[in-house]
Amino acid sequence: MPRKQVRDAIIIGAGPSGLAVGACLKARELDALILEREATVGSAWRRHYDRLALHTERSNSGLPMRGFPKDWPRYVPRAQVVEYLEDYAAYFDLSPLLGAEVQKVERVADGWRVTHAQGQDEARAVVMATGFADEPKLAQWPGLDSFPGPIVHTRDYRRPDDLPGARVLVIGFGNSGGEIAMELAAQGRAVEMVVRSPVNLLPRELFGIPIARLSLTQKLFGYRVADALAAPLMRWKLGRPERYGLKPAGKGPLAQIVEDNRIPLIDLGTLDLIRAGKIKVRPSAQSSNGDMVTFEDGQTARFDAILMGTGYRVNLRPILGDLPELDAEGRPRAIEGEIVPGLYGISYHAVPNGQLAAIARQAPKIAEAIARGRAG
Repeated sequence: MPRKQVRDAIIIGAGPSGLAVGACLKARELDALILEREATVGSAWRRHYDRLALHTERSNSGLPMRGFPKDWPRYVPRAQVVEYLEDYAAYFDLSPLLGAEVQKVERVADGWRVTHAQGQDEARAVVMATGFADEPKLAQWPGLDSFPGPIVHTRDYRRPDDLPGARVLVIGFGNSGGEIAMELAAQGRAVEMVVRSPVNLLPRELFGIPIARLSLTQKLFGYRVADALAAPLMRWKLGRPERYGLKPAGKGPLAQIVEDNRIPLIDLGTLDLIRAGKIKVRPSAQSSNGDMVTFEDGQTARFDAILMGTGYRVNLRPILGDLPELDAEGRPRAIEGEIVPGLYGISYHAVPNGQLAAIARQAPKIAEAIARGRAG
């Protein structure tokens, strides 16, 4: 009986992180198989809402060895990101196995066995590159199931027509919720936002400089000092959002990223609409009765639709089992790199300068580690 082929690596996911690792392994002439559960590469970017563009500048967002075209916009729109990922996969001839949803990753004598929808494959190393925009989180409160209108997570929102009606309640104050609230308000909708947690806001640019570049001060001084240095500029640029019902965070934006794994809202105009009274801020929703929502302060309002801007949950346990190297939610504890020997994770934690820049930095390191393991 012929011996089963053992590849150098299996990469799970054909989004930016999986494609980047695949290209770096190919550059080292290593045999890697990319498994993708959807029918295309970059499936998460295809799902995102139409008006989305990168919040980080083009020149700092390219993947290894092949960046974005230099004549593209400074902040690349979603559709062009999809085009770029397709081109990247074709340029490096990566050819992921599509429709291959992974059910299980387990240790075997020669490394790892991966069971997926199209069979089984083995490799010396496995790279988890499924991303963190995978399983939507949904807010819950008593009576929500009686709400008669559509309840849509940002994952399933494309454009304003997806939310019919004049009155929309947005749950959450993350980047997707904030930007979609702005889009709906521009369409003449009456938009209200539930903001439960203290918030940090950042402008996309300061004096024409992309805000992500300011994270370079973190490398020089550490994140707490960098936050303290930036605080006066942020107050000058954004004012005091607590005047409009937003609770100020007890820590700076870099501390929020490093300590809480939460990205601050990159403000593209949402705060101006709140100041102008075109978006109303509400505290936590306590209960619903039909289309009537009661809030924590006892006030009530009626809505035609609810948008859940409540983020995503990363849980790798269904695939990897109950590894102690996963946190309570199921996310790798390691910020980057090796989870356990021979098993790697990429792009599962918030970073201050954008996920694509982090992927471009991490992917070559993972490929190098896998190459060293082969040589050893």
